[in-house]
Amino acid sequence: MGKRRRVAERRKTKQPAVLGGVIAVAVVGGAFGAYSLYGSGAAADEGTTATTRKTVRTGPLSAAEIRLASSAFLTAWQSGDVTAAAAATDDATAATTTLAGYGKDAHITGVTLKRGKPSGADVPFDVKATVTYKGRTKPLTYTSRMTVVRRAKDGAALVGWKPSVVHPDLQDGDRLVTGASGTPPVTALDSEGGELTAATYPSLGTVLDGLREKYGKTAGGKAGIELRVIRKAAKKGAQKTPDKTLVTLSEGTPGTVKTTLSATLQAEAERQVAAKEKASVVLMRPSTGEILAVANSGHGFNTAFQGSLAPGSTMKVITASLLFDKGLASADKEHPCPKTSTYGGWKFHNDDDFEIKNGTFKASFARSCNTAFISQAKKLKNDDLTKQAQQVFGLSRNNWAVGVPSFDGAVPVQSAAQMAASLMGQGGVRMNPLNMASVASTVKSGTFHQPYLVAPSVDHRTLATASRTLSASTLSQLREVMRYTAAAGTAAEAMSGLGPDYGAKTGSAEVDNQKKPNGWFTAWKGDLAAAGVVQQGGHGGSTAGPIVAALLKSGS
Repeated sequence: MGKRRRVAERRKTKQPAVLGGVIAVAVVGGAFGAYSLYGSGAAADEGTTATTRKTVRTGPLSAAEIRLASSAFLTAWQSGDVTAAAAATDDATAATTTLAGYGKDAHITGVTLKRGKPSGADVPFDVKATVTYKGRTKPLTYTSRMTVVRRAKDGAALVGWKPSVVHPDLQDGDRLVTGASGTPPVTALDSEGGELTAATYPSLGTVLDGLREKYGKTAGGKAGIELRVIRKAAKKGAQKTPDKTLVTLSEGTPGTVKTTLSATLQAEAERQVAAKEKASVVLMRPSTGEILAVANSGHGFNTAFQGSLAPGSTMKVITASLLFDKGLASADKEHPCPKTSTYGGWKFHNDDDFEIKNGTFKASFARSCNTAFISQAKKLKNDDLTKQAQQVFGLSRNNWAVGVPSFDGAVPVQSAAQMAASLMGQGGVRMNPLNMASVASTVKSGTFHQPYLVAPSVDHRTLATASRTLSASTLSQLREVMRYTAAAGTAAEAMSGLGPDYGAKTGSAEVDNQKKPNGWFTAWKGDLAAAGVVQQGGHGGSTAGPIVAALLKSGS
């Protein structure tokens, strides 16, 4: 009993514990309390410490937590306290690097931050500041946003760190830098010599950045002083995303770069995609490969050139050419189109489980019958589709030289169910509108002509080529089934009035966690070919179809 009484007396003392000359004092609820740093004393005797007594808060964030966490971050950042601002995030190390660079490398001062109205845990805010470099100054204004999160280990409400909090154009590995731009600016010209600007053609912002990145040092210009987003180095084999100018403090002298774009068709492409939230389109000339228009409804990333999306049933153009080549299908001969078809342990369905009894392959292609293609998987080798895409359509070889960064499609070798899924543009197959416009162009011209935005004669670069062409029989049948699809199949409504020298294919690509599939459409008319995608749009015939058709009509 005596021992317990002595412990109780120790717990009542207000003296701090002295350990090797170090006083351990903790602030608890505004008052001071003393704890042993080595786990001795009454708390340790009872098997409980201050840490284990603390309850970790869980559950949704309250409005007060969101307000306090966002205010702590903005207040510290505005006052120039990088350490405190970084500590208000869930990744203080990464935040410190970016926030410190904001002043040191980007030379941004006089930062004023105004918080907007939160939407759940998402908090927008306005930024006003000044960029100053060697006696030159320019104002900087933009809107950014942050998301408040709960840290798992202690339940604390903190700003979820990512570089875009500091500036919406920043991605992981990017830096903000003010100074001599290094790469002189360029003035991009259309095919007729008119100037192309992002102000007139909003979709061209990323394209113009790409042109400057590639041709700035050889186009005859002189660098200026700018605040720029310096992009991280690209991985081996990948193309670096172009740097982006945010503020120009002193103008450089631009060089000029002529492109293949048509001002009239570019304007029409901009109008068409503006009506959709996530639409992209490309128009090109099959006989040469010249790109005539490129547009995206979102202007931060060039999905039309660099997107990597499952193309859905538009891939059946390539698959059909493979089946024709191997004698596994013939346009006007009977071909199976059951409700379902199983391969590799997966059961594949048609839309609404339709079937075509005693129908031709042309009818199956026009109706976009999945099982007409899946049923042939057992007769194909795993690499057949990959070889067809590479050798005939020039895809999936990572060797296109468009003039700006692009993704050349991916048709990996797959097996079992994934191989079967690839036949209808799912599995590991990835494309963008530039790739699929090129596919339609190859069918129309009979030969793969690599798409390009700047003529190869400008910088003496070598364009990609295909190692073989389609046989006369395959080419004839492929044109026939695409023409029938435009006239009487799933593309008929969109292509109405554009015949008779035309062809098309629709597509709908399922994407995990999307309520609606991505809608695809690829087509040609005369010496024009185009392709488009509307992400989360639904069926391609009614979403991407009208965009593509409108461009084909405008260019005719």
